[in-house]
Order: sequence, then structure tokens, then C-alpha cells
Amino acid sequence: MARHLSRSAINYATHVAPRPQSISYTKEGAVTVSYPTLASEPLSLGASIEEAFGSHPKSLGIIIVRDLPPQYQTYRERLLKLAHSFATLPEPTREKYADPTSKYSFGWSHGKEIMNGKPDLLKGSYYANPVADRPTVSSTLRAMYPEYYGNNIWPEKGEKGIEGFEEAFKDLGGFVLKVGYALAAACQPFALSHLRDTSVSLPDIIANSQTTKARLLHYFPPAPGTTPKEDEPVDSWCGFHLDHSILTGLCSAMFLEQGANGAVKIVASPSPSSGLYIRTRGGDLTKVTIPPDCLAFQTGEALQLATGGKLRATPHCVRVGGSANAESISRETFALFMQPEVNQQLSPSQTFGEFSKRVFDEHYNEDSMSK
Repeated sequence: MARHLSRSAINYATHVAPRPQSISYTKEGAVTVSYPTLASEPLSLGASIEEAFGSHPKSLGIIIVRDLPPQYQTYRERLLKLAHSFATLPEPTREKYADPTSKYSFGWSHGKEIMNGKPDLLKGSYYANPVADRPTVSSTLRAMYPEYYGNNIWPEKGEKGIEGFEEAFKDLGGFVLKVGYALAAACQPFALSHLRDTSVSLPDIIANSQTTKARLLHYFPPAPGTTPKEDEPVDSWCGFHLDHSILTGLCSAMFLEQGANGAVKIVASPSPSSGLYIRTRGGDLTKVTIPPDCLAFQTGEALQLATGGKLRATPHCVRVGGSANAESISRETFALFMQPEVNQQLSPSQTFGEFSKRVFDEHYNEDSMSK
């Protein structure tokens, strides 16, 4: 299905020249496009793609896709609630699903990643490839790149409280990837004018890659007595960083509050200042809200390298924000990293595999992984 989707989108874009669409924005200034238009008339969105991902100082490097099929909201709510359920399991249970041999890039990871110069204890992650439980690559590649070519690790079927975890993860991951294929096809004409290698096809890179990785994230509530103040650093929950993908798909975050009786309910963000922050191409700091029924996609560092810096990766972070009830509220979200095979040449001197090894070395070290 992946190959068919990307190829048909390319063929459509090659032979049809639909009318350009006017550019739409969210109230915060992020470019937004309609999924039916994205799927059926990708060439009409050229101006929107350039506005979102271009080099203009006001460009955010993110695009919001609206008017998604209704099952998306079901997939999102089911998995994000399971993120909370998994993260609140006893620590020994969670650690059964951790994999140090992959640098914690499959299964559960908590406190292993280095952010802002120290182990990140504020969030826990569950990683998996939503389209391939076991990538079909050589044993040599598997040994060289366990972060990408390891096997998925799923909770045991009888693990109480997280029933249906694997199915929910794959449903949401597959959905986001399908939308990502369509966006990559729409981006190809714009990217082609910036790519070092004009034979590169963004949709084909994504469709044919076995390095796709999804990350289910649980941001733990602040510990008692550590509730952030409104003047806290903006990157308090997740430091400023660049994704090392071609494109990253992002779901809207869900905030959950656990009551004294153990019941969990969806609540509003604990603070108006909580959420995703992006630096524009010109360096301005902008808060971006992804509506619950929409998806967002932002550019990653692999695309920046492949275009010689002409299409830059999106610097972003997550802020907690001060609130009287913040200590009882967690943040759940989901990100899908669409990236090339490890042997894909990004620059004359560097493949994606070589580049990603450097990134992993920056964010993981032996000390953090031994804890």
C-alpha cells in the first residue's frame, strides 16, 4: 500500500495541474491544508507548502492537516489513554519492555535520553516501527544499526490495564504515515528545487524505508513542590531540539488527570502557556497549537542536510506552564518520524546512517543508559 500511495500521488502530480488554493492559517499563524485536497490535488498546495517549509523569516517549518477521516480521533484518543496507562504501571513491569541493546530505541525508555545536559526524567517514551515488526535487512545492517533495525517489543497480551496496546499503536501509526505519504508527494515539486540530488523522491524515500519510527510520549506530572512558575524556562519539559527525520508527524497532545479514586479523565491544558513552541526561520519564538482533530508535520534535520541547508529543520520544545493543579495532570502525545534508509546519501560526505549515529551519540551515553 505504501508504494502504491506514493507512486499514484506522484503520477497525479505529474499529469494534473489543478488550480492553486489560497493559503489558510490557524489563529497562531501556522499554515493549514485540507486532507481531501492534499490527497486529490497535491499540486494546488504549492504555495502553502512553500509558506510553511520555506526559508522566509516568518516560516514556522510546520503545517497543520485538517479535515481528516473521522477514525483518526478514535485512534488518537485510544492510544494516548494507553500511554498514560502504561506509564503508570509499576516500574519493574515497564522495564520488562526496555531494550538497552537498541539504545532504548525500541520499547520503553525513561531517563536514558540526555536533554539540557542531563538525563531526561520528565517524560517516558514507547518506541516502535508501526509498519514492520522485524525489518527485512541483512544481519550486518541489523548489527550496525540496532536503533532502526531491531525488533518491535510489545506488551504481553495479558498485561492488565493496557489491553490492545499493539493494535492501537499500529492503527494510529499507520494512519499518520498514510497522511505523511500524501504530504511528501505534495512537497516533492517544492523540495526538488532545493535537493542536492534531483533523483531523490521524498515519497519514495518514506514509502520504501524500514527505519520509520513512532514515539508514544508520556510527560509525567511535576513532582510535589516542583510545580513550574509562569516565568520558568520555555523548554522546561522538553529542551529545544531538531528531529533527525525527513518529516515528523505530530498528534495534538492530550492532558489527563487522575483522581483520588484512580479514574482518569481528559482535561484542558493546565496553563495557557503549556504546549509546543517553535522558533521561526527568523528566530522568533511562537507557540503552536495542534487542534485535536488535526495532524501536524514539521521538517527534520535529514531534509536540511539533503537540501544543503536550504530547507531547515524546525527547532522546537515543550513547556509545562504554571498551574495550581499541574501536579495531577500528565501530557500524552505521539510522534512519527519518517526517515530514509541508513544508506541514503544526504550529502556528498554523509549517509543518513552516519548522520544518525552522531545524533544518538549526542543524546545517549553509557552513563545514562546504565541507570
